[in-house]
Amino acid sequence: MFAQADKKQANKPASQWRWLIPVLFTSTIFLSASLLFFVQPLFAKLVLPHIGGAPAVWTTAMLFFQTVLIAGYLYAHLSTKYLPVKAQIGVHLALWALALFFLPLSVPDTWSYDPNASPALQTLVLFALGVGLPFAVLSANAPLIQSWYAKSGGPSADDPYFLYGASNLGSLIALLAFPLAAEPLLGATTIGWGWAMGFVVLGAGLLISGLTAQGDVPVVSTKTFTVPSAKSIAWWLALAFVPSSLMLALTTKLSQDLGSVPLIWVLPLSLYLVTFVVAFRDKMIVGPATLKVAFLASLALIAAAFSGLAAPAMTWTLSGLLLLAFFVVATYAHRKLYETRPESSGLTLFYVIMSVGGALGGLFNSILAPALFDQIQEGRVTVLIAAGLLFAGGARLSPRQGYIGLAAALIVLSPLIGSKTYVQMTAQTLGTLTVILLIASLVLLRRAPMAISVALVSVTIVGALHTQGDAIHRDRSFFGTHRIFNGDEMRLYANGTTVHGAQFIEDIGAERPRPLFYYHENGPMAQVLTAPRAGEGHSVGIVGLGIGALACYAQPSQDWHFYEIDPTVDRIARTPELFSFVTTCTPNAPTHLGDARIVLEQQNLSFDTLVIDAYSSDSVPVHLTTLEALEVYLDRLDDNGVLVFHISNRYYDVSLPLGRAAEALGLTAYIQDYNPGEEPEAGDTRSLVVMMARNEAAFGTLTQDPRWEPLNSDSKRIWTDDFADLLSIMVWN
Repeated sequence: MFAQADKKQANKPASQWRWLIPVLFTSTIFLSASLLFFVQPLFAKLVLPHIGGAPAVWTTAMLFFQTVLIAGYLYAHLSTKYLPVKAQIGVHLALWALALFFLPLSVPDTWSYDPNASPALQTLVLFALGVGLPFAVLSANAPLIQSWYAKSGGPSADDPYFLYGASNLGSLIALLAFPLAAEPLLGATTIGWGWAMGFVVLGAGLLISGLTAQGDVPVVSTKTFTVPSAKSIAWWLALAFVPSSLMLALTTKLSQDLGSVPLIWVLPLSLYLVTFVVAFRDKMIVGPATLKVAFLASLALIAAAFSGLAAPAMTWTLSGLLLLAFFVVATYAHRKLYETRPESSGLTLFYVIMSVGGALGGLFNSILAPALFDQIQEGRVTVLIAAGLLFAGGARLSPRQGYIGLAAALIVLSPLIGSKTYVQMTAQTLGTLTVILLIASLVLLRRAPMAISVALVSVTIVGALHTQGDAIHRDRSFFGTHRIFNGDEMRLYANGTTVHGAQFIEDIGAERPRPLFYYHENGPMAQVLTAPRAGEGHSVGIVGLGIGALACYAQPSQDWHFYEIDPTVDRIARTPELFSFVTTCTPNAPTHLGDARIVLEQQNLSFDTLVIDAYSSDSVPVHLTTLEALEVYLDRLDDNGVLVFHISNRYYDVSLPLGRAAEALGLTAYIQDYNPGEEPEAGDTRSLVVMMARNEAAFGTLTQDPRWEPLNSDSKRIWTDDFADLLSIMVWN
């Protein structure tokens, strides 16, 4: 008896050193989580030049990360269930050592993009080859380390969930550090080596933490873990699904308009992680009643925004409000997860189920939604599922609640009464009215979950009708959503929420359709393509097909080539019933599918004029504006050729990095900020264009036009594939 007591006493950590145990475990899990979430934007950034700048790249990447997270959590669960602690340490460190062969992280040299294969599948394969094993090792650390701490004899060993808060705090700091500190100051190569060093240091932390765990030390617990019921599992899955799916839907919406770049990606993900830090604790800052009301109001705003009613496109203000609303909704769901968590012996299984729920959100947004919907509808669907969380606990619909819900639905739907009234109302007016009415209804009806849900369903229906509008064609691809609709006298094409081209309806089938909007005959793009230097015998390359409006500046003797990453765009441009620019003016001009940089590098063509007019919704892909990109373009440009960039957008001054690159390459550059005036011709709009050449003479008479001004460099750091700082070129007004 005494010998057994002495053995237990020997295994118990000395009291004077006991405080170091949580410090050790907290530091290790903090470092692991930091590496786990730092690598996500890092590797996605490395992938962009190979896949293109579509928002779906990040969404698909998140599906990969969430799927591997399941594998990591499942491995941790099985390891802690069937292996002794020493064996767990040995197996895990062996996997860690094997992952070292993946460092430093990079895109495999043997990998190349195939435009004929599924972009989503190729993205998943690329991530698996490049970062699969290191990420899998990192993903298993959180449950493993918490399980080891439960056997360490340290303070609060019976409830190690506090380490989850430290894990998410590390994740948050890492996510924010990448776009706000690492990316603006360091190149991707330097960042990658720093990450590799952190991964090496982590191995020591894992070894010491594992050895500190004492498998024979009893953990005092007042709870007895039982296998969760199917109802509990379904509840956990739903609570994990909603924030994950909503985060991805919001990321897609922001990326469409603000840019598919790490800075935009990490904002929703960072808030997602913060909600775990806030929710996974004993006491909340706000009470459950306040959180519920905030949850309802936030759902109202998100429903209106995803329905296209709050604004036709994102603004910085609306983006901030949506991020705040998402934070509230995710906090509500994660708090419900924390309140229903099992005791520590069920910890690893709980995390497995949570990760499956999160991955289901990624699967729905990345794979199922694009296959099911021709526009981005997943946000609306998730809002309705989130509204269903109100029914937890067996809420029932009383007659009074039914009447109130019907009234709320009628109020929300009232703007639609009379189709003419609806069509005549602007999106902003309709959206403002809807948001006000819906939020008012939610505050008044906060005790009527069924009525509230009816109201949310109603606003979603309104949004579906609003989005559809007069659309004559809708489609969706990996690279974006496409909608074609008729205006008063024009047929318009929208990619995401941005109109990218238009054609007079009366010109469809005409002998020579008139280019409109950014390509109007009065604008800078037309000036470059019709100047004397672009006469007979010139070859022209157009990167970014759109609806092919530029095609109607082609001369019979010219050789035109189009470059387009999205086959859907090419089909739209070459369907004469929709738009007739290409089929009428350049019917024999080929379209080279794939990312233009990669395709141009593989070809041996040369151009007198090369136009870069590629967009993802409203944003210009960063990898098409770097120094390396310009070097590729110059390799395909004749000595007296002209390189043209169309950079019109709402949020970034892309002329700044272009000016720096032009100076570094010894090019002469001009810029024109074209403004058609207060009473422009029909279809004439503002546009911003930069042109470059190896010598002044290549521009011909263009520079005699005072509207073209020299583009001077601000002498700041040059953008490369390794380094690009979007914060420095943001336009905040």
